[in-house]
Amino acid sequence: MSETVTRDQFTYWTEIEVRWGDMDAQGHVNNAVYFTYCEIARVKLLGELGARGRADGPHGPALVTTTCDFRKQVVYPARLDVGVCVEEVGRRSFRMIYGIFFHGTDELAAAASSVNAWVDYEAGRAVPVPDWLRADLDRYRGER
Repeated sequence: MSETVTRDQFTYWTEIEVRWGDMDAQGHVNNAVYFTYCEIARVKLLGELGARGRADGPHGPALVTTTCDFRKQVVYPARLDVGVCVEEVGRRSFRMIYGIFFHGTDELAAAASSVNAWVDYEAGRAVPVPDWLRADLDRYRGER
């Protein structure tokens, strides 16, 4: 993940309202919740592309790996903008990058990434990303 993360790198946006329950005993948003914020954005984008998963058929996305670099603490109340872009589409998987910004600002709270396989749920293994999804994901490639 690049050291410099800016809003213009992202092609899809979701606004998140931080909940009181997102905070931990340290008085800031718990580290695990940042992954949930990325998941919300990822699921919304994939849903808009018709790639929700089991509800849509025998093949769909599955999270393989995810990372997060925490840059600034977030505390309730807050609103965040989660930006997403597709960094790479491989034969059986695709990599997405996320920027979690304080709403309406260039202030970065966290930068994250995920690798998502396209899987046959019944067989439990990765299968090729279909051409229709590859074309849709290409529309969300970032300017990197």
